[in-house]
Amino acid sequence: MHFDLKFGSSTLPVDLEDKRILKVVLPGEKAPLADPSGSVRRVLQAPEGTPALLDMLKAAKPKRLVVVMNDITRPTPYSVFMPPIVEIIEKAGVPDSCVTLLTATGIHDPHTREQDIQVYGRDLCKRFKVLSHDATDKANLVYKGKLPSGYDFWLNKLVDEADFLITVGVVMPHYFAGFSGGRKSILPGVAGKETVQKNHARMVELMDNLPPIKENPVSLEMIHAARIAGVDFILNVVVDDAGRLVEVVAGDLEKAWYKAVEVSESMYLTPIPKKAKVAIAAASGYPRDINLYQSQKALDHADKATVEGGTVIIVAECREGYGEKVFETFMNSGYTARGIMEEVKANFVMGGHKAYGFAKVAAEKKVIFVTSLSEKIVSSLFARKASTVEEAVKMALEDQGPGADFIVFPEGSVTVPYVTD
Repeated sequence: MHFDLKFGSSTLPVDLEDKRILKVVLPGEKAPLADPSGSVRRVLQAPEGTPALLDMLKAAKPKRLVVVMNDITRPTPYSVFMPPIVEIIEKAGVPDSCVTLLTATGIHDPHTREQDIQVYGRDLCKRFKVLSHDATDKANLVYKGKLPSGYDFWLNKLVDEADFLITVGVVMPHYFAGFSGGRKSILPGVAGKETVQKNHARMVELMDNLPPIKENPVSLEMIHAARIAGVDFILNVVVDDAGRLVEVVAGDLEKAWYKAVEVSESMYLTPIPKKAKVAIAAASGYPRDINLYQSQKALDHADKATVEGGTVIIVAECREGYGEKVFETFMNSGYTARGIMEEVKANFVMGGHKAYGFAKVAAEKKVIFVTSLSEKIVSSLFARKASTVEEAVKMALEDQGPGADFIVFPEGSVTVPYVTD
């Protein structure tokens, strides 16, 4: 079987004998919406659990309308759903000067102006104020009290001062929060670093045994934070592996989002008959493989499909290197893989959670990277570098023997396997 695996903005080929392939893990098929823009307009007029967005804006007459947007690392079809939102803002009589588009960077770096234009388009950036959240800028954070777990909730000041708050996003599987979208626009999206760190620290309890989404303590804490923040209205979409809309929901923070979760789960949680000796996972191309920080999702998904002692092959360009300084420091600290895991559990810091994700796999399995990264960087991941996918396959067969079976993830960053029994 031939595969062209996504790698940055291009692809890399590999051929595998059919008899070796235990499973090709692909997103479930769901017909794309025939009229995406029309579908967006319809859900804005008839949302889940709230009045129509136009009616809400007319009643609120906001002087500070904030729309929380995804950052560059999360592909989002703004060209489809932002025009209907802008139309409604106009009809409601809200002046452009009262509207701020706020990028939910979480703990990632703020956008440059060029990145804003790349992600949102020149027209939106020219028309509205576009700003990035900075989780470390204490002057622009507001203390909102304690969350149920007992830690402090620090929130972006613009979000706190908004008199109408809209969040937009894409609902996809997430390796410890369950799914993206909805409440994640607030925590971690526009929360202070300390708050994000405390929330994410619980990942070490969940990664090997992720609970159902309505029981996931990390997700429930995120919902609580989003309620405190006062989210008035969400617009979330589910997309297929080509980026086409297959579902769009709007309205209440939970009712609308859980509806999208059901669709996303049906598409991206995929059964496998058993774990294989070798898993090959492409990190879904740019921007999902923009750096190691983002590509870790593919590593986590491949890990779930590989036997202990097996080999995991990750295909990820990673044009921007590690993607986060604390993560980079951990990987170059001289710790063993298990040493990193112990340190992160004992003294959790943001960035350390990604190091934990890499170390957890490397402690139990062999890892090979097909990447643009240097040998030195790949070595820091407790991994080996291959120049091609074919070379990586040969290395894996040397590890696992000539009869090794394979599971292949052409969309490794978004497809989550589970063993059927």
